[in-house]
Amino acid sequence: MSTYSFFAQYYDALTENAEYEKRADHLTELFRRHKHEPGVTLDLACGTGSLTIELCKRGIDIFGADASSYMLSVAQQKAFEADKQILFLCQKMQKLELYGYIDTCICSLDSINHLTSENDVIETFRRIEKYLASDGLFVFDANTVYKHRNILGDNCFIYDTDTVFCAWQNSYCEKDNRVDITLDFFAPDGKKYKRYTEEFSEYAYTQEKMEEMLQKAGLKTEAVYDEFSFDRPCETSQRLVYAVRKESYE
Repeated sequence: MSTYSFFAQYYDALTENAEYEKRADHLTELFRRHKHEPGVTLDLACGTGSLTIELCKRGIDIFGADASSYMLSVAQQKAFEADKQILFLCQKMQKLELYGYIDTCICSLDSINHLTSENDVIETFRRIEKYLASDGLFVFDANTVYKHRNILGDNCFIYDTDTVFCAWQNSYCEKDNRVDITLDFFAPDGKKYKRYTEEFSEYAYTQEKMEEMLQKAGLKTEAVYDEFSFDRPCETSQRLVYAVRKESYE
């Protein structure tokens, strides 16, 4: 898996449309609808910490974890500038190790899609189940097969910002609904430009398959929503939001 060493420098500029304030508002409303008090909250695969900070501003006791030390370096600087004391841990999702229980875990912006095998997805879910309190809630989103096939597919996207020019090229594999992604960054260096490249893959799963993997990890799906809404998913949904709890053995 990529360490996102170059991507981390430009991630925020390239994800200005991520709407972190809107996501934070949607999550807090989701908690309310599920009658859940967030308590101690983990932002898993938190990246540069934008959503972590937004939720902290809303009074949530939150910390973050990510596999990329480069992303976390940016997150720490942003938290400092926002005058927020937030703990950030450098850990892979499928190797999560905590020192106590959490009441809530969130995992946003298709981070689960970045795991490279079903075993890694299930192991990540098992780790979350292990540390989730008995009444805890796990909320995550994931890109759909429809998005991989019809939106990302074998397409190319161009981003031109004040700090970087980025060419995003995709190659789609129908067999496992995988999108292989190549990001070429062209950053100013005096009168020249330097080119940097990041490569990684994302894997999409059907809703049925995702719920099957959750069940194998001892997690039960309470609801699945279309992104930024509380509507049921439809055939053209591009990202689904799952609200999940531990299975009850009573």
